[in-house]
Amino acid sequence: MNRSCEITIEIGGMPILLHIENDTFRQMLARRYAGFVGSPSRPRFEFEVELTAPSADDPDDEVRVEMQAGVWRLGRGDFRAQWDPRAGRGRIRQSANPYSIDSVLRIVHTLILAREGGFLLHSAGAIRNRRAFLFSGLSGAGKTTISRLAPADVTLLTDEVSYIRRDDDGYHACGTPFAGELARLGENCSAPISCLFFLKQGPENKLESVDKPEAIRRLMRNILFFAEDMSLVQNVFQSACEFVERVPVQRLTFVPDSTVWGMVQ
Repeated sequence: MNRSCEITIEIGGMPILLHIENDTFRQMLARRYAGFVGSPSRPRFEFEVELTAPSADDPDDEVRVEMQAGVWRLGRGDFRAQWDPRAGRGRIRQSANPYSIDSVLRIVHTLILAREGGFLLHSAGAIRNRRAFLFSGLSGAGKTTISRLAPADVTLLTDEVSYIRRDDDGYHACGTPFAGELARLGENCSAPISCLFFLKQGPENKLESVDKPEAIRRLMRNILFFAEDMSLVQNVFQSACEFVERVPVQRLTFVPDSTVWGMVQ
């Protein structure tokens, strides 16, 4: 394979090498994932990417993720993929658009993280004073708003999908290229998580405690996971319980202006 048609996308310290025959598409991915393009020398996993003719398949179709004979099979209207985690290799068939590969990467990372005590979370994330803060909620809760209002001393990790890794010291939030309405890539860096806020817009800025059962329920609603695999679902639930035990969780009601950041220290 010609190395000029390879690209390594490294998210959360996890390098995934893509072998792509079409260099125009490779260059498009290099622009889309700028800041997250790593070295091809030591990838964790590799995928052959086969581009197909455009079709009318709907990328909003339901995602299917299932394991057959030790191989993960991923599918949606706009892509088909298979991945053997033991061999570290897979194949993706899709048309030449970046949205399909974006979805495959998200799914693959959820499967990796589920076995390592982490997860992808539907949340904005930011670093302030060398600590990470997460702002979670469903669409409309204010993730994009609070990201847009961030002051100059804040490093934005994402306005849409946070990458949560567990290590011996606890939990770290990593930047991702999975942008939301802000249409801006996060910074490729990480920091230990200081607090998770569940967002709600209101008439005043206010912090309230969240008891652990509610925190787990709300966290599970916002974790991205697609596989119908009971053992991994149990892993994710256990990860959510352990996360809540170790990371403070609060409800943040906020007025949509910059004063809210006075409460994030």
